[in-house]
Amino acid sequence: VASIVASHFAPEWVLNIKETGQVWLVDYTDPNCPGIKMIEAERFLHDGGWDSTKRYFLVAANARNKIAVIDAKEKKLTALINTGGIKPHPGRGANWVDPEFGPVWATGHIGDSVVSVIGTDPVNHPDSAWKVVRTISALSSGNLFIKTHPNSKWVWL
Repeated sequence: VASIVASHFAPEWVLNIKETGQVWLVDYTDPNCPGIKMIEAERFLHDGGWDSTKRYFLVAANARNKIAVIDAKEKKLTALINTGGIKPHPGRGANWVDPEFGPVWATGHIGDSVVSVIGTDPVNHPDSAWKVVRTISALSSGNLFIKTHPNSKWVWL
């Protein structure tokens, strides 16, 4: 397992089953008999985090240079996004509101200095949802984590 987070829609954990390429939604209502919904995503899953609404879980498939988007409410794969960078590694990723594309989520990459910014608003910004809307060149040769805060104008790599 590469990451575990709690769903905000059901009594479930969202688990990345790394090499299998599956994301499991584990219903822990009955601890003696947990239910498991298995969602095929992309192999080599690693870190990931929630979009700003906490509905969509975005997880890096490092060796495939992709981000898988899991809809925790509908319990399905929403998108597979090619990041345009080498080995995405978001930690939990970073959310902010882009002036042109609305709510976005971002990941850095281990293998290069690209920061990929992905649109995350399928309702109000459907043309940019689940696409890399902007790439930013970082001043480094790669990074492991990206962070920001709603009250900050900075994104830290």
